[in-house]
Amino acid sequence: MSYPLIDDSDNHPLAIVVETVASSLLRAHPAPICLEVDIDHDIRSPVDAPSLCQLLDSVIRQALLEMSDGGELTITGCQTTTGVEIELADTGRDVESRACKLPMIAAAMSADVRWQNCPQGGGAVTVCIPFYRQRSADQQRNRRAA
Repeated sequence: MSYPLIDDSDNHPLAIVVETVASSLLRAHPAPICLEVDIDHDIRSPVDAPSLCQLLDSVIRQALLEMSDGGELTITGCQTTTGVEIELADTGRDVESRACKLPMIAAAMSADVRWQNCPQGGGAVTVCIPFYRQRSADQQRNRRAA
């Protein structure tokens, strides 16, 4: 799926990318979903926007499948010393009762994906995207330019 507000650069605020992907999917969802996004606007995408959109599309779709009658989706994000963590918590079934599918794009960006139950019910997926892929690509470009 293409997101017209997001171009191919890798310097987008993470919150904008998340909101763009989530809002598009929520508009198409048949039941009402309350979305909350809590990500500092200074945090940037650690990977190219199309790859991040593909990953977000996959994990948000999985969460929405768990909430066919509606619910709440909370997406948080933070920057760590090694990368960026994005957590999606939903009010669907617990993780033992759902298909927790690893998006193929996660492996391509060396992301770590973990599922867990939420204390208040529902499930959460945490995606940890390391910085080193982007730095490595930047270093290769700089070497070629030299």
